[in-house]
Order: sequence, then structure tokens, then C-alpha cells
Amino acid sequence: MVLLSLGNRYLNLVSMHSNNKLNTFSVLFKGILTLCFAIFFIFYVGLGFFVTSAVELDQSKDMPFNPGIIIIILGVIGLIITVTLGILKILASSYLKSIKNYNFIFAMAVVSCLTGILGILLGVFTLIELSKPEIKQMFDNNN
Repeated sequence: MVLLSLGNRYLNLVSMHSNNKLNTFSVLFKGILTLCFAIFFIFYVGLGFFVTSAVELDQSKDMPFNPGIIIIILGVIGLIITVTLGILKILASSYLKSIKNYNFIFAMAVVSCLTGILGILLGVFTLIELSKPEIKQMFDNNN
């Protein structure tokens, strides 16, 4: 009787795994695109260094501050934010594959909604999928 109950529970979990879209979202949640966007901020930092050196070489104009430093600071801040988001999205993707850390995945889906049109689409559809009762049950069974 116990084996039959465990067998039925396993079949229910297998059928739930095949009906959900968590595997698709785990592939889409990869932070690779976000990490590639970090290249823009690396370029921005390089532009800041170029402007800084150009202003220092031009002795004819006395500027109250060097605008290249502001560009460098903005580039570094953007680089830190995009790399952090990329790493967190990769972590969320691995959690989606292993079906654990429901709250972290939910939070990353909300944060993903703040990152542009692709992030909005991914975040909204992930939130819809995570709000289904059978998905919540799968996460509860794995914890």
C-alpha cells in the first residue's frame, strides 16, 4: 500500500513536471544577455578615460571639473549593477531547474520586470507560472 502511494505521488510529480513551463523559463532566465549588456558600460568607462585624458591634454581651457570622471563613475556603477543582475539571473535559472528557492525566483521575476521589454515579458510570464498551485506544491515538495 505504501509503495502504491509513493508510486502515485511520483506519477503526479512527473505529470506536473511535464505540464509546467519552468524548464523553458530556466533557459530564458539566463543572465547572459544582461552580462553582454555590461559591455556597453565597459565602453562607457573607456570613453570616460578618453575624455579625461583629452581634457588634461588641452591646456587652453580651464574647466572647473573633469567631465570624464563623471562618465567613469556612471560606467562603473552601471557595470556593477548589470554584472550583479546577470549573476543573480543565472542563479535564479539554476534554482528554476532544480525547483527550489521559490521566494528568490519570485523576487528575481519581479526585478526582471524592471529591466526592459524582454525582462517585463519574462518576469510577467514567470510570475504567472509561479502563482499556479501545482507549481507551489512542487516547490514545497522539494524543500
